[in-house]
Amino acid sequence: MPAPALIFDLDGTLADTAPDLLGATNAVLAARDRPELDLTSLRHMVGFGARALILQAMEASGAAVTEEDLPPLVEIFLSHYRDHIADGSVLFPGVTQTLTSLKNNGARLGILTNKPQELTDLLMPHLALKGLFSCVYGAGRKSYTKPDPRIFHDVVEDVLKGSGGGGPAVMIGDSITDLNTARAAGVPCILVSYGFTPVPAKDLGGDAVIDDFAQLPQALADLKLL
Repeated sequence: MPAPALIFDLDGTLADTAPDLLGATNAVLAARDRPELDLTSLRHMVGFGARALILQAMEASGAAVTEEDLPPLVEIFLSHYRDHIADGSVLFPGVTQTLTSLKNNGARLGILTNKPQELTDLLMPHLALKGLFSCVYGAGRKSYTKPDPRIFHDVVEDVLKGSGGGGPAVMIGDSITDLNTARAAGVPCILVSYGFTPVPAKDLGGDAVIDDFAQLPQALADLKLL
């Protein structure tokens, strides 16, 4: 079988970035004299971009704000997040070991996230993932983002470049955005149950759901991708 292209979401799938996203969100709330959010509340708001996160946080902390109110709030968020991007962010258990094993067995790995490319590039050196991924695509690298299937196909083409031909591809993520990306691209989707989503992964309708990242090779084998 040709080498598979395994395309991973980042936040909530490979890395628990919620502590630093919470810090940036609470910086926004503090600037508007709003009460802070806790980590549990934040985990259900992440995954749809900074603007959506801020809108949800402001509504949850007292009163909604309009789209016109957002630009200065987004800048507060991004400024704080840039300065504290890896204070508390860590890989989920088993990620480094599992990815290393998959790569050593011929899989080709790529990251596809809707985190802005600038912030993705800032975060990646702080994670123990050096040399594992053929490419890392964040929001802004192209004019379109997940769930547009074009960005998935772009990443797969990049990942498989030089591999001597195409292979099966799969999206591995934690949210409805990842599932919709896979469905639009016509590929399977494996979801992790521990990520950032307001709807439990088991209720989203993925092709497989894993509770531990170390279960990924078996899920891939069950889908005949390995």
